[in-house]
Amino acid sequence: MKLNMLKAKIHRATVTHAELNYEGSCAIDKNLLETSGILEYEQIHIYNIANGERFVTYAICGEAGSGMISVNGAAAHKASPGDLVIICAYGAVDAAQAAAHRPRLVYPDELNRIVRVAGEIPAQAA
Repeated sequence: MKLNMLKAKIHRATVTHAELNYEGSCAIDKNLLETSGILEYEQIHIYNIANGERFVTYAICGEAGSGMISVNGAAAHKASPGDLVIICAYGAVDAAQAAAHRPRLVYPDELNRIVRVAGEIPAQAA
């Protein structure tokens, strides 16, 4: 059996552009893509912290060091510049390997520069 597991997450990135007339997808700074392990054209899920919208698109490469998070096409209706978003990618993992699987977690600052990289989410306390 295969389980769908979190592969990568860019946590609390700031949307820099929302381009309704662009061809679609989400352009992400190349540094964030490479560090997270998300590939260009890979399916991503975007969770908008500002308005609760959740949507699926694919990643394209933005200029390295630009801090770009550009939500494009129809998805531009779901995010605005300045919104904080969580960008996730998932992958199929064999059930026998699932317990050992660790995602790649990237934490950017308000300009989408990488501050920290981790391999697990801290336990939630009451």
